[in-house]
Amino acid sequence: MEQTRRKFVKNGLLFSAAIGSSFIFANSINYKLKSEQEFSVDELTGKASPFLIGNHYKLRKETSEALETLIKDAKKVGFKPQVLSSYRNYSHQKRIWDNKFESFTKQEKLSPQKAIQKIIAYSTIPGTSRHHWGTDFDMVDAAKGIPTNPLNEKHFNPGGIYYDFKIWLNENAEKYGFFEVYTNEKGRKGFKYEPWHFSYLPIACEMMRQYMNKNLIFEIRKSDIKGASYLNDEFISNYYKNNFLDINPDLIP
Repeated sequence: MEQTRRKFVKNGLLFSAAIGSSFIFANSINYKLKSEQEFSVDELTGKASPFLIGNHYKLRKETSEALETLIKDAKKVGFKPQVLSSYRNYSHQKRIWDNKFESFTKQEKLSPQKAIQKIIAYSTIPGTSRHHWGTDFDMVDAAKGIPTNPLNEKHFNPGGIYYDFKIWLNENAEKYGFFEVYTNEKGRKGFKYEPWHFSYLPIACEMMRQYMNKNLIFEIRKSDIKGASYLNDEFISNYYKNNFLDINPDLIP
């Protein structure tokens, strides 16, 4: 029954995006989406300068409007949602990658191959990040404070400071078009569980579809990141299958 409901929600949102009209869901959220929008290679790989808005974050307009509605409703029941990370361009993601590669190879003395495997437990290769799209964000409940390591699974598990907020998101986020990306589904590969990372389905699904159709995963071959010489075709194929594609199936176009 739950799977049927989720399919209905996804299909309804995508139908709204396809025809360019407003879609009213059960809680009267109004999805205003563009029809058949074409995204450039630079937009899909974080090298463009898209129009972004937001209060202490940067997201595409439609995503930001839906998120502001979610935040407003969450505040009514005692939460204080705060976005810790939203849009990241290619250069930003490259800094994250290069810093981790340097740390893992020089400080922890890992081989380049092992360093890369450790990085992709949580961090994407620049040019492949969903954060490039302006549809994804990491969020916590500032009402409970922000510890030094807020994006840690333990805070969202039973007994954690964000557990109640996570339960509310589980029950309500999809009503606003937001879906958890890296779930704790048994057997899922790739990036580890991220209970803080949500994606705006109506736009993210279309961007993912275009990314796949343009075969942009192979842009990794031209990468200027540290350790790029170790990203051979076999690695890229496994990364695409396990990290890029093995996500919440509701977000697969």
